Amino acid sequence: MTRERCDFCELARQILQRLSTEFSFSVSVVDLDSPAGQALAKRGGILFPPGIFLDGEPFSYGRPSGRRLRRELHRRLGAPRVGNDHLER
Repeated sequence: MTRERCDFCELARQILQRLSTEFSFSVSVVDLDSPAGQALAKRGGILFPPGIFLDGEPFSYGRPSGRRLRRELHRRLGAPRVGNDHLER
């Protein structure tokens, strides 16, 4: 979930784009200010953007952690598709 003019949202987009290539998953973006975004935020307990959901379940909100997300994706999906072993901040 994202919002316009949100620096952390842009950071989340960059992290997710990079990890989606490595782990081969798709990303859907929902505007927090849309009716769908408001409903999703309420259901997931997301207090502010960006909100990241994995398999429909809330994972995090606020400043995203590439390292934490990478660990969780590795746990759920196994080794990355591409041989990129560095961790983002």
